[in-house]
Amino acid sequence: MNTGAVIVAAGSGKRMGGERNKLWLPLAGKPIFCHTIELFVSHPMIAETVLVVSGADRADIAELIERHGYRNIKLVAGGAERQESVQNGLAALSASCEYVLVHDAARPFLTAAQLTAVVERVQQDQATILAVPVKDTIKIVGDDGYVESTPARESLWAVQTPQAFRLALLQDAHRQASDAGKTGTDDAMLVEWMGHRVSVMMGSYENIKITTPDDLWLGEEILRKRLGSD
Repeated sequence: MNTGAVIVAAGSGKRMGGERNKLWLPLAGKPIFCHTIELFVSHPMIAETVLVVSGADRADIAELIERHGYRNIKLVAGGAERQESVQNGLAALSASCEYVLVHDAARPFLTAAQLTAVVERVQQDQATILAVPVKDTIKIVGDDGYVESTPARESLWAVQTPQAFRLALLQDAHRQASDAGKTGTDDAMLVEWMGHRVSVMMGSYENIKITTPDDLWLGEEILRKRLGSD
């Protein structure tokens, strides 16, 4: 019970086309992030959960957490960018926490078995991520709109969350990146930048991040399949 989780939920609804945080949109009758929270707070290997939220959502999320009886959750204010939000979440974890999983609240389809596997793997490798092989051919395109190169598809993986790390390692990576003005598109990038190897575990093509209206439709289909309904 020395593993904590930081769930980032401080985004906006811009790409979803809404005025409010997309995480409030209903999925199978409840807000998207509720599905994510419920997995982490009910999992026996997660001792504490930090939910990073925007100031605009904090009061409403606090009320929802109390109403649903979610336990061992701490609310923390997000930053201007995701990297700062994660830093705030890491700082809120207790001193007894040795490992941390960083997860997007907009990925509600992670399974308990996948979470267990990640927790077990990080204790071995100190840094591990979920990812899936890309299905499409990827082109590197220049600013002029022309193809510059085509990397070998066999070596390309689409990264997911959770990403898991020894807490001290990730805190050090964020600290050094902040001092150097380094920005990463995910937490693993900062750890890689420090020269630490990051292992990759096979994720699931169902572990999607809900970003657009099409993703919400697909999410409903994923849940329908899991429930075995037509």
